[in-house]
Amino acid sequence: MKLLLVEEYQNVKAILNVWFPGTEAGYAISDVLFGDENPSGKLTATFPRSVGQIPIYYSAKNTGRPLANKEGTFEKFRSNYIDERNEPLFPFGYGLNYTTFLYTNLKLTSDKMSANGKVIASVDITNTGNFNGKEVVQLYIRDVVGSVTRPIKELKGFQKIYLNKGETKTVRFEISVDDLKFYNADLEFVAEPGIFDVFIGTNSDSHEKVSFELIK
Repeated sequence: MKLLLVEEYQNVKAILNVWFPGTEAGYAISDVLFGDENPSGKLTATFPRSVGQIPIYYSAKNTGRPLANKEGTFEKFRSNYIDERNEPLFPFGYGLNYTTFLYTNLKLTSDKMSANGKVIASVDITNTGNFNGKEVVQLYIRDVVGSVTRPIKELKGFQKIYLNKGETKTVRFEISVDDLKFYNADLEFVAEPGIFDVFIGTNSDSHEKVSFELIK
């Protein structure tokens, strides 16, 4: 299953992915198509733009290949295709509905965490569309430097919230040291001191971030 939908995406206004919905599928699909229900599902897989991108997933490891910016200096490190864009057609966690949501005021209660402490990450979410709807708010964390190569992002939590049109809510995630642990080269489940980036957004492609340091 290649999940290639580029041609369909270019020729239709929306794609409704219902996977294997069962015997009540007709009623559920018609409710969404006629606007009786506002869908709020999110993708559990990354959809590529072309076969050459496969395998593609949001939690890939970092690469050491440099990318020059407009000034010719190398500030970012990523891989680049010659004949294709890097980003997928639909990232992990992607999904649309009949309204829109705005994320603002991403912040942490502290920029440092002790080994037995906690940090609260919060963000304000506003329903900026014309319909009431649900949004799946997703928390991702990146361990910037580890003793073994760490993923660019890891999903660490999510919450589904309901917002009336024009309404704003603050969503909070509690981050503890257990959320930062991984298996090191000795197969020990540990959290190593260092910098961690925190992302809260509507899918895994969210770039707005804040950071904190885990200290001994």
